[in-house]
Amino acid sequence: MAVIAEPVAKPVSRLNFLLDRRDVFEAILVAPAVIYVLLLVGLPLLLAIYYSLSAYTIYDPTWKFVGLSNFIDVVENPTFPQTLANTFIFTFGSQLLGLVIGKFGAFLLLRPFPGRKIVRALIVLPFVIPVALATIAWRWLFDSLYSVFNWTLIALHIMDRADVPNWLGTPWLAMLCVVIINAWRFFPFAIVIFLAGLTSVPQDVIDAATVDGAGFWRRNYQIILPMILPIVAIGLIFGIVFTFTDLSIVFLLTMGGPVNATSVLGFAGFQTGIISGDVSHGAAISLFMLPVLLVVVVFMLRFIRRREI
Repeated sequence: MAVIAEPVAKPVSRLNFLLDRRDVFEAILVAPAVIYVLLLVGLPLLLAIYYSLSAYTIYDPTWKFVGLSNFIDVVENPTFPQTLANTFIFTFGSQLLGLVIGKFGAFLLLRPFPGRKIVRALIVLPFVIPVALATIAWRWLFDSLYSVFNWTLIALHIMDRADVPNWLGTPWLAMLCVVIINAWRFFPFAIVIFLAGLTSVPQDVIDAATVDGAGFWRRNYQIILPMILPIVAIGLIFGIVFTFTDLSIVFLLTMGGPVNATSVLGFAGFQTGIISGDVSHGAAISLFMLPVLLVVVVFMLRFIRRREI
């Protein structure tokens, strides 16, 4: 009599049970991004802290613990308050100007007109053009001898040749130029953010406000703007973080001059730590950006949470 053997069940791998758990599977999917951020951000941050607590220079690359003396030296430097103030002016001035231009640009691009698709494609050029190339072009526009703006003022008989401004040689004008260039780089991003927010507002809400007698300004500033404010705040966080840590425009346009009028924290840290070779003090200057950005980001996130609709 033949005996039929029963199939033997294969042992199930323990890994299959782990992957069936949603929390474990989510952690595995997120792990590459977390590792990437830790290596890209965490490791340089630890190195900056390591250098800022030492007397490390390129001329004496031996680690010697000095505590907080590097931070004290930076704060006691007479140029540091002006550098910190320049950083805030550069960051928030350019962000405010970029948001204003971006808001009006978004309203214009919402209206149908011939060639709107082409304009929408060209409007992102300031955001995608390499910053070095764009800054060199702007440097020619603001040149003391060959400035297009000065030539236009002379050609329109608004100013004489002897009275035209020295854009990059006058302290407050140099800061204005830096702010304008960064706002020019930022406003395409602001337009995209506003367009995303404006197109997400239900048309029924706008129609109801129009029927109730709300005019253009009341619809935009009392109805639409509060609804899209969380979206705008997210874009503003990115803009503030990128601008506060930026040094490219200052480095390429003014080199922090004239007389330290446009020096910002990123440029000061680069100038001290890389150009001058004082790595410890350069790292200390750069770390001053961390608590400021942390406070700004936390404040903005709390504001967004309260404004959620």
